[in-house]
Amino acid sequence: MDWDRIGLAPLLENPIAVQAASLIGLAIASWIALRIVRRILVASIRAIAARSSAQWDDRLVDAKLFIRIAHLAPALAVYYGIEWIPELNDTIAVLVRRLSVCSIALVIALSISSLLNAADAIYSGLAAYRSRPIKGYLQLVKLAVGIVTLVIIIATLFDKSPLLFLSGLGAMTAVLLLVFKDTILSLVASVQLTGNDMIRVGDWIEMPKYGADGDVVDIALHTVKVQNWDKTITTIPTHKLIEDSFKNWRGMSLAGGRRIKRSVCVDVNTIRFLEPDEIESFATYELLRDYVEQKRRDIDSHNASGRDRAINAN
Repeated sequence: MDWDRIGLAPLLENPIAVQAASLIGLAIASWIALRIVRRILVASIRAIAARSSAQWDDRLVDAKLFIRIAHLAPALAVYYGIEWIPELNDTIAVLVRRLSVCSIALVIALSISSLLNAADAIYSGLAAYRSRPIKGYLQLVKLAVGIVTLVIIIATLFDKSPLLFLSGLGAMTAVLLLVFKDTILSLVASVQLTGNDMIRVGDWIEMPKYGADGDVVDIALHTVKVQNWDKTITTIPTHKLIEDSFKNWRGMSLAGGRRIKRSVCVDVNTIRFLEPDEIESFATYELLRDYVEQKRRDIDSHNASGRDRAINAN
């Protein structure tokens, strides 16, 4: 091709322009790789999940797991394609590789988060979910994955070993305990609540201190959501359910009835034995007839046994 005729010969002789054009071409190639993976791989997986009778694959698709995994394609394309750019400045090449590694770590962390969301959705369909929710534990795993990913990204950008930053975290234990105080308290509270079966999703609880009086709709690591009778949502910190008292109406719901306690005042001077005519009068009522007859038989049997004991004693 005659580059002089189209006026690009001076640009080809400029190394900065060549490198810029190569980087733009690499960015376009990575975008094309993302489009191909999403159009072929992700679309094929969605079609297979739609035809399958299983539910777990639908949960994985709904959690956007495969869409996030597809973003590995452009990151890998940039990481390996940067080597093909001619006469690229070493500083730029190293920076691009580090950013690619950071992107890969971030995509993996987001994919793990989607996988955990899918696991929670699958577990929510099981009967054991009501008594043993795992959302709080999954959120703790997400937090740990996020911290590890952040350490890897910082270590990659500064070209240091991740172990160096992890050892530094050990020296900052006091600060970490202060920062993650609520998380630690919520974790302990979640273990106690689920281990002792103190609360379940669907329970009717009452906690006047926080204005909660309704059904539990969500139990997470940090909060418990309660839908009140007027459809408002009250959010209670998880550890507060251990620190403060609350009333759970589950027993009444399982019994299918509600006990009501009332005070009845009785004048002891009015208590006496019924006269025979009064007993006959009560026996005329259909609801009391069987009761009166049974009591008559019990009394006659007791009196007969008493007389027999008296005769034997004499």
